[in-house]
Amino acid sequence: MFAMLFSLLLEATGSVSIMGAAIGAGLAAIGAGLGIGKIGGSAMEGIARQPEAAGRIQTAMLIIAALIEAVALFAAVICLLVATA
Repeated sequence: MFAMLFSLLLEATGSVSIMGAAIGAGLAAIGAGLGIGKIGGSAMEGIARQPEAAGRIQTAMLIIAALIEAVALFAAVICLLVATA
């Protein structure tokens, strides 16, 4: 079953690397979205528990979210480079 599906996808796309790059870029985007959602939820919970630390928590949350976005962008670029190589 898997071999038949794989051969159909190979015929449709013409290259396994393009299919793999698309799957990799999609997984990177999903992972980044889940990570930033978890960070946002945890930050809001922390601010609700300690309102006096809101500034520090928010700063740390923004820095970590930016780092996650950078890693997701790096992963997408690598996937595109692999697909075109």
